[in-house]
Amino acid sequence: MHENPMTLLSTTRQVRLAIVLCTVVSFGVPRIARAQAVDSTPKPFEAFSNSAHSLRDSVVAMARAQIGKKYRTGGTTPKGFDCSGLIQYVMAALKLDVPRTAKQQAKVGLEINRDTSRLLPGDLLTFSKGKKGTVSYVGIYVGEGRFIHASSVAGRVIESPIDRPASPLIKIWRGARRVLTLDDSVVAATAAPSTGIKGG
Repeated sequence: MHENPMTLLSTTRQVRLAIVLCTVVSFGVPRIARAQAVDSTPKPFEAFSNSAHSLRDSVVAMARAQIGKKYRTGGTTPKGFDCSGLIQYVMAALKLDVPRTAKQQAKVGLEINRDTSRLLPGDLLTFSKGKKGTVSYVGIYVGEGRFIHASSVAGRVIESPIDRPASPLIKIWRGARRVLTLDDSVVAATAAPSTGIKGG
């Protein structure tokens, strides 16, 4: 009994198609697996980015832990802080070295323009009595337009919005300093030597 040549040709095509499909599937799976493996590998500087996020969170948490502590001229401990004493205490607790006074702290790190959209938690905010006056007050930016500072007016460490209403008792926001580098694992600039002058 002879098979129809057309049926035999159709069967041969089906067998070839099945072989081609099996080959595509068997070669395609490792490629997909390799693509997934590549996607799961860490991106460049991802570890630095995670370190940055963690360190900034720690700065904010340490600053917030001081809220309510008394203001004290020349104070550098939780028994009492002045503005720059608070900054130095918070940074030192995280092994970050900054100088003692507001004037000195206003010179460390990288200068950031007076623009809230560019600020990151952990940046130092600088203030003065006038737009061109010497920096005499500092605070720590904690995000969402707010900062923590040791206020002589309030008599304690408080959290305030940057855009507070103008007042003779409130110094003008001058700008910010980024004391953490872009990978945020080290201080961006060497701290100036302390003169022992009290500030803030």
